[in-house]
Amino acid sequence: MDTGTAAKAKARQATNDVKPWIRGFARMGYIAKGMVYVVIGVLAAQAALGPGGKTTDSKGAFTTIASKPFGEALLWLLALGLIGYASWKIIQAFKDPDNKGSGMGALGSRIGYFSSGIIHLFLAYNAVSIIMRAGSSSSSSKQSWSAKLLGQPYGQWVLGFVGLCFIAFGIYQAVRAYKKSFMKHLKQHEMHNQEEWWGKRVGQFGFTARGVVFGLIGVFIIQTAITADPDKTKGFDGALSELAKQSYGAILLGIVAFGLIAYGIFMFVIAKNRRMNIS
Repeated sequence: MDTGTAAKAKARQATNDVKPWIRGFARMGYIAKGMVYVVIGVLAAQAALGPGGKTTDSKGAFTTIASKPFGEALLWLLALGLIGYASWKIIQAFKDPDNKGSGMGALGSRIGYFSSGIIHLFLAYNAVSIIMRAGSSSSSSKQSWSAKLLGQPYGQWVLGFVGLCFIAFGIYQAVRAYKKSFMKHLKQHEMHNQEEWWGKRVGQFGFTARGVVFGLIGVFIIQTAITADPDKTKGFDGALSELAKQSYGAILLGIVAFGLIAYGIFMFVIAKNRRMNIS
């Protein structure tokens, strides 16, 4: 028996003792996150290919979904799914199902998981706010937080640090794409060869596109810190819009848009194949 076969055989023997309701809630969360990215990517691809689309962020995606037939019902499901994803991230932070350990690197990962959980709870809140017709525009909220931060002592330095964190996260996403490390928590021994092959390619494309967008957001935040102009702050939608303004912008936006769709599809792959080994 070769090394690869032995590893897969060992993985088959591993117990998966996560409570079924946690597993189901987490998988629904990955599907919800994937749907959000697919909608953002489709709208951006339409904008790149011609009229009818737009560059938007998660709130814009929620608004688009709500405007469709049965959209509000779907948005309720998405909100529930995002709560599930947030819950899973918080469980990762405290229960360590991936055996990160207790070193400094593991502590950083746990902080990242917890932060992701809080962010996705906020996204779920945004979805419910739109259903209740209580949502505010994303652009004004982005400007307000940066303006408030600039008004604080050392606000420009803090904002610059936040921008560097976004750039570092974008680079991290690109490194994950290059190394294909996003596959290590999947039950690859249960995946068909074609599913595994396509999963790797879709994941690489998706993580690279996500890295580009987060890197651009970081650059805009640093510009805000340097110029003390909160209007320089841009979120997901602004980063995509800036891509469209560059030379060959439609092509660049189209590539990134399809990459975001690929990332959304990879979330569906994770939903089906993610290992969840906690009690």
